[in-house]
Amino acid sequence: MGCFFFALMSTAYRVIPVFMPMLACPHRCVYCNQFVISGQQKLPDIHDVVALIERNLATIPSECHKRVAFFGGSFTCLPMQVQNRYLEAVQPYLQSRRIEGIQLSTRPDYIDDDILKNLKNKGVTLVELGAQSLNDDILQRCGRGHTVEDVHRASALIRRYDMELGLQMMIGLPGDTLETAMHTAEQIVAFGANCTRIYPTLVVEGTALAEDYRTGSYKPLSLEDAVEWCKELYRYFMAHEVTVLRMGLHPTQDLRDGEHLLAGPFHVSFKELVLTVLWRDRIRERIVQEGREDLTLSVPASEINYAVGYQSANRIAFPKVRFEIQK
Repeated sequence: MGCFFFALMSTAYRVIPVFMPMLACPHRCVYCNQFVISGQQKLPDIHDVVALIERNLATIPSECHKRVAFFGGSFTCLPMQVQNRYLEAVQPYLQSRRIEGIQLSTRPDYIDDDILKNLKNKGVTLVELGAQSLNDDILQRCGRGHTVEDVHRASALIRRYDMELGLQMMIGLPGDTLETAMHTAEQIVAFGANCTRIYPTLVVEGTALAEDYRTGSYKPLSLEDAVEWCKELYRYFMAHEVTVLRMGLHPTQDLRDGEHLLAGPFHVSFKELVLTVLWRDRIRERIVQEGREDLTLSVPASEINYAVGYQSANRIAFPKVRFEIQK
């Protein structure tokens, strides 16, 4: 029996997420209805943020690396005094070393020296930029309000301040193809990103994209195509040591119940679908290399579900392959 092992992903930090609505964002992208995506329409109360941190710290093992993350909104679009209220709430945890850093997401055109100096002084260690695409035509069609050069400039500035850089991307935007998506991935690597997130474009009620969908001028990716695109992107990022922090939108109740979601490749287990296909391809490659189907896979416990596959898809597809947890 052949036996082999490979790892697809790892997690260095446990993140305590604080979701922020995009109340301060100066632009309305064609796909954006942030209330539906984040499930929030007002800024969280500082006391609620502290309570959230305390609840999470009570359940995360003390030996784990931990960060507080301000997700969902364009954090640096907020007035500086508002930014600082949230950052100050985390300072006691940084000083006691119960938290090791802060991360946040924002727009590339709301990054400058003054902003980064403040973030650096407040313990921010990772800044993620919503690049979405690194094709100027696609950015313009989406109403992003920034250019590829804005992303390049902001990325270089973040790296100059010795912070980790994240560049988030979307697939299936108006005008997007697998080729343009791969070009975005190549630019993400070239701009020096440490990590990325990949979000398939969804058609949500209350957006310009919803109207384009209704008139037939926009067609979203199928779930199958979105999984295949993400598989290729994930392979590329892995090969270039860029960590993929997430694939697929967080499944808020508004997305789950389907009331506001009109179309698009949404799945509550989207990442698992992508990693299932990655393992499927690797298993096939190994079977061809070995010239036999009766293989034994030694798999880390954290990845056994992906190896076996979503709804046991790989176990069914390869009935002679044996999956065992690595000891």
